Amino acid sequence: MLSEILPKLQKGLENRPFNGSLKFDCGADGVIVLADGTATDVDQETDCTLSLSPENLSKLLMGKLNPMTAVMMGKIKISGNPAVAMKLGDLLKS
Repeated sequence: MLSEILPKLQKGLENRPFNGSLKFDCGADGVIVLADGTATDVDQETDCTLSLSPENLSKLLMGKLNPMTAVMMGKIKISGNPAVAMKLGDLLKS
């Protein structure tokens, strides 16, 4: 599932700069890291990490999962700098 999401994120980064680094940590399913204007599946240290399931990542990126509600319900766990996670909304706008 992450292999399908990665190219979409990369395409989004082409038109919208993303300052900082952010990791989507999907546990055993892998990671997607947004850093230096690219999206990669290579794990690295980031300013902020969002831990969530691949299904919830897909819903989040499609706009079918409200990030604040997901955090409150425990579907997303944030570690590191939450201000970086807030910038994700600008990247996801079409």
